[in-house]
Amino acid sequence: MKCHPKFGPLFLALALVLPAAAHAAPQTVTDVLGRQVKVDLPAKRVVLAFYFEDYMAIGGEKAFDKVVGISREAWEGWRPANWSLFTAKRPSLKTVADVGEVEVQTFSVEKVLALKPDVVVLADWQYKGLGPDVKRLEDAGLPVVVVDYNMELPANHYASTLLLGRIAGEEQRARQIATEYRQAVEQVQGRIAKARLPKPRFYVEFGNKGPAEYSFSYGKGMWGPLGKLAGGDNIAAPFVEWYGPMNPEKVLAAQPEVVFIAGTESTKNPTSMLLGQGVARSVASQRLQGFSQRSGWSSLPAVRNKRVYGVYQGASRSVLDYTMVQFMAKALYPSLFKDINPEANYLNFYKRYLPVAANGTFTAGM
Repeated sequence: MKCHPKFGPLFLALALVLPAAAHAAPQTVTDVLGRQVKVDLPAKRVVLAFYFEDYMAIGGEKAFDKVVGISREAWEGWRPANWSLFTAKRPSLKTVADVGEVEVQTFSVEKVLALKPDVVVLADWQYKGLGPDVKRLEDAGLPVVVVDYNMELPANHYASTLLLGRIAGEEQRARQIATEYRQAVEQVQGRIAKARLPKPRFYVEFGNKGPAEYSFSYGKGMWGPLGKLAGGDNIAAPFVEWYGPMNPEKVLAAQPEVVFIAGTESTKNPTSMLLGQGVARSVASQRLQGFSQRSGWSSLPAVRNKRVYGVYQGASRSVLDYTMVQFMAKALYPSLFKDINPEANYLNFYKRYLPVAANGTFTAGM
């Protein structure tokens, strides 16, 4: 078909510009497991099994226009206050197909296949948990890309952020967020290395069961390596490989100098550690005080010196958990980080990269 001479240059210009913007192109990416995966990028149909908040921060709210499936239990079930916050802003999230959740064994390969996605994004722990079901997805021609924030390895955080940026078509934004993460962690570690102070012993526990029962402590995952990045010596490391309760007698024997209790917004247990969206600071401090009154804890240096702190569980395993590294480092080395306000940095991340405002208490002290 011939174009009218008057419009020829315009059509030529559009022909040069539109294909690159309108059509995804096959590209090979290397995920955090070193797997090379060919994906049409930017992806137009994404199944996102985890790291929902990170994907929206990295890709912008519009990135969820292309998300056709999620593991809803991992968002709504695990972080209901966060889910409510985002669905109030974006009600269409409630209509995104639910493909089930790996940990409770409801993840459905059939549901994923029916959505015909361009890519399936899995957390490392989900990829390993699915086992042979991953091959079923790949045999059906679906690219599976693995990202990871759970191991709290700076290299994985950085690489995962860039990967999500490529999938969402927001590489520059992703690079900015990844660089901010890396610079924050390097700043913490640089100051500690320069000071050459002894590593304080710390104990961290998920406070979901309240003071009456010891819940998970952490070894190689989540709060364990976060505390290590913050320059601490984790007393659970010899006894807990990944996560699990630590013997109360061993906690007392280790005499931690600093204690961190992780909390969420969940009110199922009336004595659990409360932190997060909508939580008042006075309530968080009161719950934290309950843990310091455990049997035998009055003998701990952390309790005697009022160095018992609350950290938000929802701010771990995320690109913005550098703010928790900052908070833990400030608790461990108060003299080195007087100029840093970790909770303000957490709130500011929302202001800059997310379409909702975080309001509540995300760190606490006695």
